[in-house]
Amino acid sequence: QVQLVESGGGLVQPGDSLRLSCVGSGRSFSGYDMGWFRQAPGKERELLLSIRNIGDSTICADSVKGRFTAYKDNTKNTLYLQMNNLKPADTAVYICAASRQYLPECTTEGYLYWGQGTQVNVSS
Repeated sequence: QVQLVESGGGLVQPGDSLRLSCVGSGRSFSGYDMGWFRQAPGKERELLLSIRNIGDSTICADSVKGRFTAYKDNTKNTLYLQMNNLKPADTAVYICAASRQYLPECTTEGYLYWGQGTQVNVSS
């Protein structure tokens, strides 16, 4: 199995950029499909992007189109989430997840491994 640890969250102002990291230990990332989720207070967990084991990513949430991208460095066992033009509505806990099995793009089911999340606050 793989253990996931996110980092890079913090307090930023609207319009700022932030890059989150998700580092895996235990097994190589190369065989895992992965996803970036977020959960805001009082809201359901939302899938933002899904990333295939070879690195292709798909945006799953309209709210982040044109602003968020994800990429995977299998040599470093790290998944990244680049967030640009952040808005107060992006305030949430950001969580990465992984699956050893093939997952259809933008499916929310099937992720077996989850990180604890990193908090992002966007406020002026």
